[in-house]
Amino acid sequence: MAVTVYNISATSARVSWPASPNCLDTFYSVMYDPNWNSLLVGYKRKSFMHEERIPVSQTSTHLANLLPQTTYFLCVTCQAANPVRDQCQVFSTLSESSEGHDRGGWELAMGVWLTCCILLLVITGILLWGCLHTMCSIPSQVADCCLLVTNSSHQDMSVSGSVVINCFLSHIRLDHKK
Repeated sequence: MAVTVYNISATSARVSWPASPNCLDTFYSVMYDPNWNSLLVGYKRKSFMHEERIPVSQTSTHLANLLPQTTYFLCVTCQAANPVRDQCQVFSTLSESSEGHDRGGWELAMGVWLTCCILLLVITGILLWGCLHTMCSIPSQVADCCLLVTNSSHQDMSVSGSVVINCFLSHIRLDHKK
């Protein structure tokens, strides 16, 4: 029997299970306990603090009055049976202000992303300035080329990029002639 716990909130959860044709009793027992560590020794009915009886015609129920941020151990069995491992599930309720935490996490992630983008733009600007400053401090023919690059604010990026590359290659050729 595969027990499924879903729609979990801070104080409630929904539980469903497949119908059991072998269950000839009049109800299913939905047993749950927040102190699940003590239940690991054995699955005994008397170990559970809470038990709800659900008619065999139903295969789901709504659990209410749960504690926020609490881990529960839950089992679903036929009326008279002790639970076995595949009839049980562990789940945790959310905090009371989980929506606020989700939004705060999103805002933090956006802040980190924006800060990284700005930092990357600053580093790129510094590196570009350093490269142009280094290339423009060599003899006059290369300096004319660099002035063309720095003064061309209306050129499209592909033309400006090719001028920078040509300027850089001229700089390399002048260094090899020395």
